[in-house]
Order: sequence, then C-alpha cells, then structure tokens
Amino acid sequence: MTVQATAPTTADATTRQTSRPAAAARPVRWAADAVSALREGARVRLDYSAQSLWRVDRLIEEIRREGAPFAAVETVLRGLGAYAGEVVVRQTGAEWWTSAGEHWVRTPDGRLWDPVDEARRCFAGDGSLRLLCRDATGGGRR
Repeated sequence: MTVQATAPTTADATTRQTSRPAAAARPVRWAADAVSALREGARVRLDYSAQSLWRVDRLIEEIRREGAPFAAVETVLRGLGAYAGEVVVRQTGAEWWTSAGEHWVRTPDGRLWDPVDEARRCFAGDGSLRLLCRDATGGGRR
C-alpha cells in the first residue's frame, strides 16, 4: 500500500491559522464588543495595534476622572482588558489561557499576563495597558 503525501491546501493553512483555543472564545468576544461599542457610541476606532492602547489608557483615565463607580464600568473594563490581550496575542503569537473563570495571555516565552486585571488597575489609577503590551511584546527590552 502506498501513501501519497499531499501538499497542504490554502483551506488547510487558513483553518490552522484561524483556529483558536477554546480559552480565546470569551475574551475575543469581549474585545470585539468593546471595539464595536466604542466605534458606535464614542466614534473611537480601535485597530488592534499597540499604538491604539494609548487611546485605551486615556479612555479609562477619562472614565475614572468622571467618577464612575466600578460596578457601572466593570464590563467595559473587561472588554478593554480583553482588547489589550488580543493586541498582545496578535503581536506575539500568544494564546489565551483560562482557569476558574479567569483569562490570561501566555506569550511564546511562557510568561502569563492578565490584561483584564490590568484594565481594572488602570481604572484604579495604577496600571497601563500600553505598558503591559510593551512589556509582553518585548518592546521595553534594551
């Protein structure tokens, strides 16, 4: 019996490339919802670039300065944190990981990052999604 090897098709490569772990389902949806809500409600366009996280940090700062209670913005913060995580995933080839309802990004070097918690820290005045991305992607290394 002979087995003939076939070259992978474009469909095979696309399936492999777009296939995401189940852990990514929720944060990817949260990020997409945040992008959509900001585009429609605030006319802010986010493009999943590291540079767009400057704008996200400023948005969170504005929300904090307005004195919004955490409970009122918790879902927005979760979406913005997930958005930052997706930026890291797309920049580094990282993967989403989940355990006990928490979601992290694991970069190819094995480090775990918690962008959703970082968004909460931003709201508290002690965090930065832009800096988390910089550190996770190696942009801060010299």
